Amino acid sequence: MKHLFIINPAAGKRENTRRLEADIRGLEWDWEIVYTEKNGDACRYARAAAEAGAPVRIYACGGDGTLNEVVNGAAGYPNAAVTNVPIGTGNDFLKIFGPDSKVLFSDLRALGEGVQAPFDLMDCNGKLGIGVVCAGVDARIAADVHRYKTLPLVRGIGAYILSLLANVLFKGITRPTAVKMGELDYRGETAIICICNGRYYGGGFMPVGEAMPDDGVLDMLVVPKVGRLTFFRLVKQYSTGHYRNYPELIWAHHGQKITYASLDGRDVITVVDGEAMRAPKFTVTLSDKRVNFFYPEGASYLPWKEVPSDEVSGKQKVTAGTAG
Repeated sequence: MKHLFIINPAAGKRENTRRLEADIRGLEWDWEIVYTEKNGDACRYARAAAEAGAPVRIYACGGDGTLNEVVNGAAGYPNAAVTNVPIGTGNDFLKIFGPDSKVLFSDLRALGEGVQAPFDLMDCNGKLGIGVVCAGVDARIAADVHRYKTLPLVRGIGAYILSLLANVLFKGITRPTAVKMGELDYRGETAIICICNGRYYGGGFMPVGEAMPDDGVLDMLVVPKVGRLTFFRLVKQYSTGHYRNYPELIWAHHGQKITYASLDGRDVITVVDGEAMRAPKFTVTLSDKRVNFFYPEGASYLPWKEVPSDEVSGKQKVTAGTAG
């Protein structure tokens, strides 16, 4: 089997890339290293390897954006499997494998010899996502996070919080939006739209702790108009997966499709796996494509240790009638 390492040299620190290169050269496998230079390179390399037809394991060496490109290139090819080697500044998707995910996925030998599972994907206006799609103030916050990551001592959740404060205090929480999901057909001021296939984004926020990347269901949350005080009171509960405790403030649906559109003529900013998109209207659906994702033997993406068992079983009851 071939092992293709797609390295984003712009992700993370240079010493991490040098260490990774040395580790790869110590492997006895049939391996190849390629480097990205611009947006789209990782997708192109992954698609070329998948289209070759031979079994291949593709390592997205970087952050969530690099993983997203590799997923878009390899999706739908049964001979290809992908994973993420965490040398980027953000590796939120891997957090579904627990607090030791960075260590687990940095062990190349264990990773390359590990197991794989077919994961669902989200289709957002033609772009595939494996983790989380968000819109509204959440997306505007996420799109601005990079501005704060360069500040001294600011990393991960700290940069997200700074961006949150700037957007909420000075740019406004809501935008007039039309949203359709399940039985909900809403037109009005909207604060947050979030669609989860994975469980983490924004440096560690976990809005739906029971979300599973292989259950054929997208977990969707919509927060309508709320004031600043309510918003700040709600953030911690929202970010730790307690949406069920606030049904009047956080509307939930577990299904396969959501549409939302701007009502004021401005583009909606939508973030897919950390990558920003802009358009007046978005449709997010469960994609008919899946991608094989491989991970170290013994690692688990089950959420049972993250949320109470009654919440997990409750989610299963909700989704039983919606999975196609």
